[in-house]
Amino acid sequence: MNEDGSFKAFKVGGEQFTARDFMDRVERLARQGYFTVDDPEQKRYGMDAMWYLWSGEQSPLFGKAKMATFERYFIADKATHSEPRNAYYNLRNEAGTVAKILREFGLDPDTGHIINGHVPVKVKQGESPIKGDGRLIVIDGGFSKAYHKKTGIAGYTLVDHSYGMYLVAHHPFESTQKAIEDELDAVPETVILEKDATRKHVKDTDLGREIQQRIEELKALVNTYRMGLIKES
Repeated sequence: MNEDGSFKAFKVGGEQFTARDFMDRVERLARQGYFTVDDPEQKRYGMDAMWYLWSGEQSPLFGKAKMATFERYFIADKATHSEPRNAYYNLRNEAGTVAKILREFGLDPDTGHIINGHVPVKVKQGESPIKGDGRLIVIDGGFSKAYHKKTGIAGYTLVDHSYGMYLVAHHPFESTQKAIEDELDAVPETVILEKDATRKHVKDTDLGREIQQRIEELKALVNTYRMGLIKES
């Protein structure tokens, strides 16, 4: 996203794409790079797109100005390690921004959610994994031990089932010995995000509605046969 909250435009093959249209376009290019077998030029173009998605400036899967892994490995000057993040990382705190993105992808902003993974949450600095008035949730949050000093926890797990949705916060685990000596409790903390008064069933899902439609069609077919409107072949 741009600083003003508008969707960033990208040029691909001479055309401008934004938001969902851009995501759809680069997905097709990534598949082109992986599956193409009879056109080397098209395959290379798709593979270039995959590399861009991995580390390109403002890639929708990366969201930073650059990837500084090389610098962190080989250059001591920490000034070179900076990876400026896209404006989205600040804008996602605003409910209006989250609603705009959900609508762009055809989702209801009152019931939909955006789930961001693989993004450390700096809990020790007061950061919350719940943003955008509860419509955006950051999971993962730093399971890796390397992130624990930065985050203060060992990441989050999102659980979404028929009774509702909740977020589980994990505490760092140093060793069995330390847990025994300090009598540390390994039970994670749970935050309830949404709780359904009525349990969801298979029939309430997209697949369930498709199954129900097929059942109704089969019933109609049987009824038509019983009425003699169609004959057994």
